[in-house]
Amino acid sequence: MRQEELIKIITKFAECGWDLIDAPSKEWLEVNRNEEVSEAVTAQLIAAVEKADQECGSCGCEFDPLYKRALALLSAT
Repeated sequence: MRQEELIKIITKFAECGWDLIDAPSKEWLEVNRNEEVSEAVTAQLIAAVEKADQECGSCGCEFDPLYKRALALLSAT
């Protein structure tokens, strides 16, 4: 259930068009499809989401709560 929620959020990031989070999100999803999620890929995604949250996490867009939720889910895996 949590994994499905995380995949939905990361997919939304991958489709957003913002280079900061879409590229690391696409890479994480690709690796995840192969069931080989590496710590390095996950660490890159966490760093990108943290930066996105710092830069845009309180602008009022639909992504604001998703950054925080993704970080919580990623740290729980």
